[in-house]
Amino acid sequence: MASDRHDGIQADEQQVMETERKYDVSANFVLPDLTGPATGQLTRPEVLDLTATYFDTADFRLARAHITLRRRTGGTDAGWHIKLPVSADTRRELHFPLGEATATVPARITAEVARWTGGEPLAPVALLQTQRTVRRLIGPSGEVLAEVADDRVRGSRPDPVDEARWQQTDAWREIEVELVSGTEAVLDAAAARLTDAGARPSPSASKLARVLGTS
Repeated sequence: MASDRHDGIQADEQQVMETERKYDVSANFVLPDLTGPATGQLTRPEVLDLTATYFDTADFRLARAHITLRRRTGGTDAGWHIKLPVSADTRRELHFPLGEATATVPARITAEVARWTGGEPLAPVALLQTQRTVRRLIGPSGEVLAEVADDRVRGSRPDPVDEARWQQTDAWREIEVELVSGTEAVLDAAAARLTDAGARPSPSASKLARVLGTS
């Protein structure tokens, strides 16, 4: 309802800015020690299982605009997410309540991306199943500077014969470093350690782009 909206955001909708860098690594990559003056201390790992279904038009209008729309379960931010590009490392992310499992995008969320879809129907286009190992970089006062996510990902597309079934198309491992309260200096320091250990900046704009081949 209009009375519940402030700057375009409803009471049960959240908006966050996400600044992160992604790195491709081998299956046997060993995460280096990321602690230091710029990065703080690294916490013990926490393992999460995430499942995300991504939606788009038949001709991938959202993906071509570098926008992702997903419904994800698991972790601390389960729900519907829309990610909108801001800059090379930063995206604006809208969060909506999870609701019931569905293969149909709720009308309210469909309306948020209508300017890019042109009213074309949305359907599941990819499924990502991720085992995520999270560590946090903690500053001197106990503040979380950044999160380091070590992701082992399985990507699937709808089966071309039976669209109700999923067919795995790719599997890989990547490292994400996402700012929480830290500055770009944290990302730069972590990048130096990771690349020295053999990590390489990901050529894909997102996990979804890799699965769809729209990088």
